[in-house]
Amino acid sequence: MSQSERLVLATRYRLVSEIGQGANGTVWRGHDELLDRSVAVKELRLPGDLSEDDRVLFYRRTLREARAPAQLRTHSIVEVYDVVIEQGRPWIVMEMIEAPSLEHLIERSGPLPPERVAHIGRALLDALNTAHKAGIVHRDLKPSNVLLDGDRVVLTDFGLAFSSGSASLTKTGHFMGSPAYVAPEVAAGEKATPRSDLWSLGATMYAALEGHPPFERDNVMATLSALANESTPVPQHAGPLAPVITGLLEKNPTRRLSHARAVDRLERAVAGPRSGRRPATPRYRVMAVIALIGATVASCGIGATALIVGMMREGPGPSADATTSGPPSGGVAQAPPGVDTSTLVVRARTDSCKIFVSVPGDAITVLSDETLKKNEARQYDQPRINAVVYDASACDVWVNGEQKPVGKAGERENYTINKE
Repeated sequence: MSQSERLVLATRYRLVSEIGQGANGTVWRGHDELLDRSVAVKELRLPGDLSEDDRVLFYRRTLREARAPAQLRTHSIVEVYDVVIEQGRPWIVMEMIEAPSLEHLIERSGPLPPERVAHIGRALLDALNTAHKAGIVHRDLKPSNVLLDGDRVVLTDFGLAFSSGSASLTKTGHFMGSPAYVAPEVAAGEKATPRSDLWSLGATMYAALEGHPPFERDNVMATLSALANESTPVPQHAGPLAPVITGLLEKNPTRRLSHARAVDRLERAVAGPRSGRRPATPRYRVMAVIALIGATVASCGIGATALIVGMMREGPGPSADATTSGPPSGGVAQAPPGVDTSTLVVRARTDSCKIFVSVPGDAITVLSDETLKKNEARQYDQPRINAVVYDASACDVWVNGEQKPVGKAGERENYTINKE
């Protein structure tokens, strides 16, 4: 056990094990021995070339910036419990969230479907709105700072680290922030503002949809050069979210979407045309039905008055009672129980059958967001369903009792069902 792992901060926070390291320091799994609960502890690493005056300024800023988000009581922002000065450096004590980051999800599963990115973006808009109203600018919004805890989307790291507190150049020439997600005006040396956070949100949503941020290059200088000199690329997989992404990635901050306009455009873009007539084809309906409707729906259960993409479970969920027989090596797969009475049945041909199943409506109800094990099945009886199968060769799919053709390896398939 290392010396740090034996350390107890402020006589109450015991460091248990290291979770991860970054340029700014180390994150530890800890235990609050006073309240008997798990905590996350961020050990901040000070740059070695700081003068004594800069070191004092660093301490003061750390305390100030930790105190600010600690006052934000919202479901979509990580809760900060305490700041401790120990061994000559600050330690930030936060709630422990056992969940992967958006960055890890993109690396593991590839680009996400627009309906899921809409939910993530909506929750982050609510988090930023809460912070901005309190006078707090995040300044380092990126996929690694977004945790996905089931239906909960959590924004972390509100400028607590020295080198990510402001995405600009320091007087010593060190770049502060994440160049692939920093707003152009901030990269040019201007002060970070709420509008620069909205750019970072656009870059984060772009990365979730495309698998990479819009201006990422092989190194920092190449990325900054592309940010300054190249046009913003048009996302290829955004579907109805394209107007939201391009509006947030407007390089001129005065023309960039405001928070209110971003919310409005997100609702309009994803809801699609308001018409009583049904679309001619299921493919069109995939893009049109992913709904965000209503002006006063509570956001993730935290009392916000803006519309959200809800992810609360309603009605009967998926069942896993059809796991007895697997698909044959070729030809038509033997149908599992429940196919004749279900609107959708999915069974894993391999262990890489990843699915995202939701029910559209005033709020999107997520039924499944998981990877099934081989021969494991899920059946759904809801009359309206949107489903995404990330690897069409890994799953057998039945829609209204009819088996769908098995797709190509790595190919994503969308299914829209409406029996109403």
